[in-house]
Amino acid sequence: MQIKLLGPFIAQEQYGSIVPSAAKPRQILALLALRARGVVTAATLMEELWGDQAPRSAPTTLQTYILKLRRLLEQALTPRDDLPGNPADGRAARLRHVQAKEVLVTRHGGYLLDVEPGVIDTQEFERLQGLGQAAFAAADFAAASTLLGQALALWRGPALVDVKAGLVLEIEVLRLEEARMTALESRIAADLRLGRHCQVLSELAVLSAQHPLHEGLHAQFMAAQYASGRVWQALQTYQRLCTTLGAELGIEPSARVRRLYESMLAADASLDVGMPAGPEPRATLRSAV
Repeated sequence: MQIKLLGPFIAQEQYGSIVPSAAKPRQILALLALRARGVVTAATLMEELWGDQAPRSAPTTLQTYILKLRRLLEQALTPRDDLPGNPADGRAARLRHVQAKEVLVTRHGGYLLDVEPGVIDTQEFERLQGLGQAAFAAADFAAASTLLGQALALWRGPALVDVKAGLVLEIEVLRLEEARMTALESRIAADLRLGRHCQVLSELAVLSAQHPLHEGLHAQFMAAQYASGRVWQALQTYQRLCTTLGAELGIEPSARVRRLYESMLAADASLDVGMPAGPEPRATLRSAV
């Protein structure tokens, strides 16, 4: 089986897709996949589907959706040339029924999607991100950049972009998007520490435009611009951030970003664009990367 959640929802078994077209079964399968190998309670699934307005028939309806998902699994386990009438066809159908129940398992109070480790892209993303962050912490910035880049390459668009999200899935999607942004910032930070300032300029220009209130990305953009000899552009980036934060939120940039700006403005000789951030805020580009 192969399941992809980081973009449009894809779930493939041996002989076909198991993603239902109906919205609510689609939500169930997505949530079970996000929490694969762990029990998702019936109460959680009903909260996802109906919020706090579940009808009296919700438990029965949920069981019906689970049965529909298992039928999809059975179909995806069926070879296209497995025609009815074959003497072994009845035994094969029963076997597929058992297999489907072993993948989508009923547990006391809930359900569990039992799949092999590594078949779901969110799991692979988290594995690579963990390795990348560990490499970053060990100051192995080349490995960090590579591993975090591999993790980010698994994303094909917004997580579960074609799945209607209820209360539970909304939180899961938010968690994934935050993890994606963390990985992205860390990968850019690793690249900056490797001296790849010019290489990340265009990427940061797009990201800062897409996230006009994100101070971390703006600080990284300022660092890349300054290190590339574009001092006036770095100062402009700061002024644009100030204007946006003031207009949208009525606040100023953080003290960390202000110190970075002031150091640039004063052409501070201590500016070091290639080094990592220290444990304490400092008036250097280390704060930005």
